[in-house]
Amino acid sequence: MWQKKNNTLYKKFEFKNFSEAFAFMTRVALAAEKMDHHPKWTNEYNKLEIWLSTHDAGDVVTEKDEKLSKIIDKL
Repeated sequence: MWQKKNNTLYKKFEFKNFSEAFAFMTRVALAAEKMDHHPKWTNEYNKLEIWLSTHDAGDVVTEKDEKLSKIIDKL
């Protein structure tokens, strides 16, 4: 479940291993590039954290972030 934290939408993911995490990140990257809306994220081995906010709107959560979060959940 996405959480609103410090003007972002935040979610932590955990995968079986690094390869699964990286494959997921690749799918997210392609979706984000298509939307021209790029997340802040960190990855360590099988863990991935994503923060979504709209930089052009002053680093707050907008409809773009809500849309991307739903796309990410479907991946």
